[in-house]
Amino acid sequence: MKTEPDRTPLPDGLGILARLDGGSPLPELTAAVNAVCEEAEEQSERTVVILRFAPPPPGAREWPGDVSIHEVNRWERTIRRLERLDNITITVAQGTCGGPVLDVLLAAAYRIGTPDLKLLLPVNDGQFWPGMALYRLVQHIGPARARRIVLWDSDIPLPDAVELGIVDEVSNDVTEAVRHAAVLRGRLSGREAGIRRRLLTEAASAEYQDALGAHLAACDRELRRLRNSGPGTPAGTAAGHVEAAG
Repeated sequence: MKTEPDRTPLPDGLGILARLDGGSPLPELTAAVNAVCEEAEEQSERTVVILRFAPPPPGAREWPGDVSIHEVNRWERTIRRLERLDNITITVAQGTCGGPVLDVLLAAAYRIGTPDLKLLLPVNDGQFWPGMALYRLVQHIGPARARRIVLWDSDIPLPDAVELGIVDEVSNDVTEAVRHAAVLRGRLSGREAGIRRRLLTEAASAEYQDALGAHLAACDRELRRLRNSGPGTPAGTAAGHVEAAG
């Protein structure tokens, strides 16, 4: 399978759509997601990235199968690249999904599920796969809830996924849900919005002093932007804010 991202017109601008097969081998999925990221990074205008997972074939559960650690590393780097895009990323999952779907859902900015969605934990030879989905799961829902899911459950039913914030919206009409989300959340695409989303994501694990430096850098950037946007903007320099905070 070779997935090529398609440019698709949306009510509020351009969208990049990729239809992914969760049952594909790891190297093919890595290449597909990398192609989406490359396409998004090349756009100069506001762009929404849409990833749609087709339901996997019945019985498909093993993830990632017989692969090398180098292939796993490339996959994790690709998911991190997706997670750090300035573009808003919308992921759609339907049916019973396992394998890479949890990785992509947790890295996306907005997640849509169909009413029949059930998330299976990534399992390889009967064991929960110890990839970075485990890390992101703890960041999203906390260690106690993540431990309960990983050690005692074998799946995440849709009501639990919604309650835990793993799925943001449930819809029978996926096309309309994507269009609506692209219009409302697509306005949040761009470098400035991307910085704020990363600050939110990293707040759960960063030490205070490390977080302070990142937040002050973002404040400095915003003050510079305001000063350069025209008359009537705040005066002064960000250095004063840095000294006061320190």
